[in-house]
Amino acid sequence: MRTIAIMKRVLKELLRDKRTLALMFFAPILILLLMSFIFNSNATPNVDIATINLPNALYDNINNTKHVDTYKYSTKKAAKESLNNGKVDAIIQKKDNNYDLTYANTDSTKTTAVKAVFNASMTKTNVSTMKKQLIITTTALAKLTGQPASTSAKSAAPKINNHYVYGNKDTGFFDKILPILMGFFVFFFVFLISGMALLKERTSGTLDRLLATPVKRSEIVFGYMLSYGILAIIQTILIVLVTVWLLGVEIKGNIISVIVINLILALVALAFGILLSTFAKSEFQMMQFIPIVVIPQVFFSGIIPLDSMAQWVSDISYIIPIKYSGDAVADIMMRGSSIWSLGLDISVLLGILVVLTWLNIVGLKRYRKV
Repeated sequence: MRTIAIMKRVLKELLRDKRTLALMFFAPILILLLMSFIFNSNATPNVDIATINLPNALYDNINNTKHVDTYKYSTKKAAKESLNNGKVDAIIQKKDNNYDLTYANTDSTKTTAVKAVFNASMTKTNVSTMKKQLIITTTALAKLTGQPASTSAKSAAPKINNHYVYGNKDTGFFDKILPILMGFFVFFFVFLISGMALLKERTSGTLDRLLATPVKRSEIVFGYMLSYGILAIIQTILIVLVTVWLLGVEIKGNIISVIVINLILALVALAFGILLSTFAKSEFQMMQFIPIVVIPQVFFSGIIPLDSMAQWVSDISYIIPIKYSGDAVADIMMRGSSIWSLGLDISVLLGILVVLTWLNIVGLKRYRKV
């Protein structure tokens, strides 16, 4: 009977805690729906290919392939500029009887797709050419009865040369998601530690005693952010350096720029963790925020190709901080971009940081007993 009594007491407490009930019953449904939209989307990546001097038959075969968009360029310089700017994923150029293929290689799945499209189109073009030659030869034999058929000399098979702007033929999917994973680990641990720490300060009464003094709310928020920000700086530097040097990842840009971008993301995570800790009554409730906050960061950060999703699903990524840090770090690492050319991504991250900091200052008003 005592066991039943304890059970009833716990159930009553849980039923009063609407937040816990919502997270237990609705959060899994929400996450499952998101996973359904994401993983049921088209798995074939869309690729953009620049072409130079391709035969019409080969160009048409490539252009008629699903999920492929082709663009004609007159010079290699113009095509290379588009490749470096991320407008196209590869360049196919014909030189005499040879073909040069240059891949951005920032996404190994797109590199593989371009190779498959080119090989399939070449095979289709060759088969079509052989059929035409066979018809011509057959017609000639019919006219020249009793004489051996005149066969043209067989042309040498074209040579295909592959070039990679980033990495090499062994560059895989992990290299593509590494800039995002780097930001994810920075975000997750800073978010968790900062949220838990401030929650402990509040539940122990330290924050209440601090708010009872003439100290401004903004000073409290900035004080917490500076203190945990120092730890975030050290953690960010360690994560970036270990990721780059231990894993031997190629960086075409400046490693300091990679650290700066991830540091801004760490400050965003810090402000986010502090904000959510003001709504949690216990460490358990703080942990319950993780599925709602962290899992969407993974889904919409770019680990799963956003261009293969429905438009309205991919639009959700524009409110995800890790998307902007991941895009910026990927541009620095894979394209060698300067940090000064990433103004949009940095501006959005700083804007999110300012909004979250302001919400933290406003949120402390509920705990100030004046």
